[in-house]
Amino acid sequence: MTRMRLTSIIIAALAIAILITPGCRRSPKPIVTNGGWAFEGGQRGTVADYKGKVVLLDFYATWCNPCRAETPHLVALQQKLEQQGLQVVGLNVGGEEDRAEVPAFAKEFDIKFPLVFPDDEFVDAYLGANENIPQTFVLDRQGNVVRHFVGYSESRGAELERIIQATLAQPN
Repeated sequence: MTRMRLTSIIIAALAIAILITPGCRRSPKPIVTNGGWAFEGGQRGTVADYKGKVVLLDFYATWCNPCRAETPHLVALQQKLEQQGLQVVGLNVGGEEDRAEVPAFAKEFDIKFPLVFPDDEFVDAYLGANENIPQTFVLDRQGNVVRHFVGYSESRGAELERIIQATLAQPN
């Protein structure tokens, strides 16, 4: 092999290695420092309002079948774990036409936790370009994201409960 050919092969191998090696990742930023949601009556809310509680943020729509399948599990979790410090917040991302359906949805599933309407910047900060729903975030008592789930299944429901229980067990 000629020296020139060997040099070319080494340069090509280095170029390939650089291209397939993952780049550096930035440190994760706090997920949301501003923005929040509106309650039906117009009052405002934010994650900071629940500091000291484990918060489950659930992005849903009333017309979404996986969201509807998940809802009874969320209702049961809130009822079972509220006294230990869990707060579920349902964030409706079903569009303007879905807002009018929320009261009937709450009644159908006997929902006692807040169902609110998030600001666009709040939705963007959490969901980004992933528009799949439901999306569920578990936040610790300081407001840090512990786990993020996309979609729903019975097995995922069990995992969600396990994560919440573990987060509730952590010291403040």
